Amino acid sequence: MKAQARGVLSKESPFHAIEIERRELQPDDVLIEIQYCGICHSDIHAARGEWGEVRYPFVPGHEITGVVSRVGTQVTKFKPGDRVGVGCMVDSCGECENCRRGDEQYCVQGNIQTYGSVDRYGQYTMGGYSTHIVVKEDFVLRIPDALPLDKAAPLLCAGITTYSPLRHWQAGPGKEVAVIGLGGLGHMAVKLAKAMGAEVTVLSQSLRKKEDGLRLGAKAYHATSDPETFRQLAGRFDLIINTVSAQIPITAYLGLLKTDGALVNVGAPPEPLEVNAFALITQRRTFAGSCIGGIRETQEMLDFCANHGVTPEIETISADEIDAAWERVLKSDVRYRFVIDISTMRK
Repeated sequence: MKAQARGVLSKESPFHAIEIERRELQPDDVLIEIQYCGICHSDIHAARGEWGEVRYPFVPGHEITGVVSRVGTQVTKFKPGDRVGVGCMVDSCGECENCRRGDEQYCVQGNIQTYGSVDRYGQYTMGGYSTHIVVKEDFVLRIPDALPLDKAAPLLCAGITTYSPLRHWQAGPGKEVAVIGLGGLGHMAVKLAKAMGAEVTVLSQSLRKKEDGLRLGAKAYHATSDPETFRQLAGRFDLIINTVSAQIPITAYLGLLKTDGALVNVGAPPEPLEVNAFALITQRRTFAGSCIGGIRETQEMLDFCANHGVTPEIETISADEIDAAWERVLKSDVRYRFVIDISTMRK
């Protein structure tokens, strides 16, 4: 079937209205009429070839919410009219140890990304900057009624990317959690850690967003451009979530951890990050990474957000505003996630 989309034609291309092909429904497929799609910084990195070779035209978008339009003959989990979402992956091998454990994001063979991958049918995947998408039912999420579809969209990436490490490293009552950066990921990390019962501190280059950080749930907010911050907070935190996709002095941040503390990277800068081993071994600290979550954990996150009233701060835009929105993302000029109203894409 045909779907309307917005895609780029090269690394430097602006967005164009294009028509794309979605596969015919297989027995275990769900056809989703997309209503909203969030804009993630990853969309920009990928479309501009910063993470590897790209096939054009390229349609990004992996924060997708909408309504089921049709289902395949063997689908049992969904029916037409259901409110659903799709995140960063649409398939995996289903057979490796990680997939069987529910960690499809770490599929040994590599999961199939929502855009920029070749799926099991030989088609190049295209994402949610489009009116429709076809996805295997096992990779479709149910959106609780308590979550508006526009605000639920960024949870499918920004939400699960921060929820997963917070859960894995057991953020909760009695734990001191720091969040580096207050952007699309960072503001969700603050909200989620607060809802889990942790004491939250924001570490940002300046105090420009301090009022926002405290409103979102942080108990403290410090400027990392001030050397006194690193002296004052030395040995303070059980867990630090680094959400920025840029070079930062990791060794200095490791000094803010308690013994056995962990600094977890969820941002993905294209350049290597340098770590001094002594910052790790002298206090048995951990420098780790985390990448989204499996389908089961993502559904758990959506239910948690519905139960605790956790939603992202969003700015809704039309399809014709995507280019301007991308430029604003690069300037950190969004509070805190752009969401495309896909109805503006339909002819």
